[in-house]
Amino acid sequence: MAKQQPKTGTSVSGVLEQLRGRDVLITGTTGFLGKVVLEKLIRTVPDIGGIHLLIRGNKRYPDARERFLNEIASSSVFERLRQQDNEAFERFIDARVHCITGEVTESRFGLTPNRFQALAGQVDAFINSAASVNFREELDKALKINTLCLENIAALARLNSKMAVIQVSTCYVNGKNSGQVTESVIKPAGEAIPRSNGGYYEIDELVHLLQDKIADVRSRYSGKLLEKKLVDLGIREANIYGWSDTYTFTKWLGEQLLMKALSGRSLTIVRPSIIESALEEPSPGWIEGVKVADAIILAYARGKVSLFPGKRSGIIDVIPVDLVANSIILSLAEAIAEPGQRRIYQCCSGSCNPVSLGEFIDHLMAEAKSSYADYSQLFYRKPTKPFIAVNRKLFDVVVGGMRLPLSFAGKALRLAGQNRELKVLKNLDTTRSLATIFGFYTAPDYIFHNDGLLALASRTAEVDRVLFPVDARQIDWQLYLRKIHLGGLNRYALSERRLYSLRAAQPRRKAA
Repeated sequence: MAKQQPKTGTSVSGVLEQLRGRDVLITGTTGFLGKVVLEKLIRTVPDIGGIHLLIRGNKRYPDARERFLNEIASSSVFERLRQQDNEAFERFIDARVHCITGEVTESRFGLTPNRFQALAGQVDAFINSAASVNFREELDKALKINTLCLENIAALARLNSKMAVIQVSTCYVNGKNSGQVTESVIKPAGEAIPRSNGGYYEIDELVHLLQDKIADVRSRYSGKLLEKKLVDLGIREANIYGWSDTYTFTKWLGEQLLMKALSGRSLTIVRPSIIESALEEPSPGWIEGVKVADAIILAYARGKVSLFPGKRSGIIDVIPVDLVANSIILSLAEAIAEPGQRRIYQCCSGSCNPVSLGEFIDHLMAEAKSSYADYSQLFYRKPTKPFIAVNRKLFDVVVGGMRLPLSFAGKALRLAGQNRELKVLKNLDTTRSLATIFGFYTAPDYIFHNDGLLALASRTAEVDRVLFPVDARQIDWQLYLRKIHLGGLNRYALSERRLYSLRAAQPRRKAA
């Protein structure tokens, strides 16, 4: 790939120098953030030694390489690279992208001992962006992918003392703590958990307790009821220890496990806030799927939600995905250059360029009112109702009060063919469901700080600050929310996926 030229400055890139000839193992590239990290490395680090992707096979594509070519390399995230030089892109993935069929949750990733040992000696760094981001996941599944599998990553790192591990976590490991949240180990807001002299929390006993409770539930239920009971168990245990959902609880547990397992070794934890569409790269608005805020935006656009629990004055912390990818790459270069340290960075906007929930809503409502026709995949018609954020108690009273009489009347209305009233009932169910999942995030009582990340960026060369920007102060919220983000939702998340033929009619080149 051709090197991307910086817009300004003539200094040498320390990041490119540190990553020259290095081999990096990445998980989670079937996901949103993982794809952006992969695209950025391919486009801006042409001299990287190799990019190794741990990919689980599935029924359609049991082989990792096959799945990569059909589900990852075909993504619109690579549109820019293909337009610049499609042949160079294909040469790069043939020669430098190595796919490993494996599962991060299995011992040794499901590899043979010899293959696992060889992999450890081959890679210089590990970026783990694999996770279950389902806020209401069954506890056993969330614990497996967000916590316990990190022991397998630590096992690989212990075979190579120089390996740097970059763990992608979330700012919301903060849980129900309020106030200023710094780049430090987070104290649980609920029931006490013992803390070690190393600064992390001792979770072994807690994990065993959770596993015993999971086993008890499994012994008493089966089928769909078992799934529901495991979801309920996860939420209940998360609440006890100070978290609103299973996702953030198990991600916090994962941080503690890695800090203990990799004590004295190179570990960087990168915590993004709410990751949304790209600010600039690979293209403004690029996004895959519907994220946290987008589920509510989409429900409003389709006329299903107009009232939601939220704190208009609260700072809703949103960060574009490209700034997160850049933060991961900067921290990767630093970990390689200065090994043996534990670092925590938060990639967020709340402390340096805050936008309140009220401003967030007002920007989106203004754009919906004036330009809804520009977003044909998002808005089927002009919105007629305002989107109103109210406190949780009032929301519960209003929605609960409306839901009760409508539910009693539901059967009679269905028999009478009164579809309008039934639609209202379904819309209320949608509202309550979204509020159950996302209500905590729309009533923020905390502000995330990223002083350490900004300090890291300030220590890099000028060319690196251009190539890998991480500072949220560059975001113009009006432009980003009204045009870039809504445009991205319309073009990428909601439009039919465009696939590229990776290997047209040309003979297949043998991968290096």
